[in-house]
Amino acid sequence: MSTEADAIERRKDEHLRVTAAGDVGSRAQPGWGDVHLLHQAIPAADLAAIDVGADFLGRRLRAPVVIAAMTGGHTTASEINAVLARAAERHGLAMGVGSQRAALVNPALARTYAVARESAPGAYLIANVGAAQLVAQNDQPAFGGADLRRAVDMISADALAIHLNYLEEAVQTEGGRAVGRLRLAMAEAVSAVSVPSIAKETGAGFSSTVAMELRDTGFSALDVGGLGGTSFAAVEARRAERNGDARGARLGEVYRDWGIPTAVSIVGARLTGLPVIATGGVRSGLDAAKAIALGATLVGVARPLLMAALAGDAAVDAWLEQFIEELRVAVFLTGGTCLADLQQTPRVIAGETRRWLDDLGYAVGP
Repeated sequence: MSTEADAIERRKDEHLRVTAAGDVGSRAQPGWGDVHLLHQAIPAADLAAIDVGADFLGRRLRAPVVIAAMTGGHTTASEINAVLARAAERHGLAMGVGSQRAALVNPALARTYAVARESAPGAYLIANVGAAQLVAQNDQPAFGGADLRRAVDMISADALAIHLNYLEEAVQTEGGRAVGRLRLAMAEAVSAVSVPSIAKETGAGFSSTVAMELRDTGFSALDVGGLGGTSFAAVEARRAERNGDARGARLGEVYRDWGIPTAVSIVGARLTGLPVIATGGVRSGLDAAKAIALGATLVGVARPLLMAALAGDAAVDAWLEQFIEELRVAVFLTGGTCLADLQQTPRVIAGETRRWLDDLGYAVGP
């Protein structure tokens, strides 16, 4: 194994351990507490009859949930990905794997990702490569079209996520901070694969301007990855502390709460007309309902399901069943019969989220 591959595998293992055990949550809120859906005292349908299925890029999911990209690239990741993939298969959900950079550098690690397709032959799976690796970084060559196709083939993916994590890269001791020809490289990446491409932020959100640019680049969907959930600046700060990197430790604390709250990012991204995945601080089915009411198509959940996966299949099933029931109740109590009705239900937006939307000039839809 090369020195680079060994370092990446070690970093992936550290990320998993720090995320599972560390104090890595954003202190900022995603905005759900500012969004209020209008209660309808007379429901329109039996609770059991509420349909929470959702269409996404040509596929029908039984619930609007993406088990968000989390892990892979080290030996302990295989079972976690298998547990999560089995849950995606059982519940009819989508799932993203963690960054596949490790396996592209060291093919021996491909199985830590491929286990997802083996465990979920019918699930909607999303491959994952970092935008930072599309340009040369730290004397390492850029990934090209062949690498991206390998990532897709590795898990027989239905889509490819290209994640933008420049906040994390800025803090990370080994971070890739060169930008170079990034915009052109992303356009080339979208054209290089035969599956839809999803632009994915990882905790700092998308502005409407960037969302529009990504649409025009050719992306088929946007995962806003907004502020309010796990802070990867905090994750890298914990790693930096352990590794004696004072620069990274300080930067991670200063920028722990940097970004655009998830609720605001949804409204900005929906202006593109593309499907929107709301990731970032989604912790309940009611949070999911509010995200969908603001314009999201799906919601992504990461850390809560990672914690459940560490306890096994039954814990993941219990978490998902409760989450989906909470979402179904939100549709029931707002007078809907299906998930799409949430986007037509009246809502009140108050507080900090209202100030963000007003100051940015974002119009909230019906």
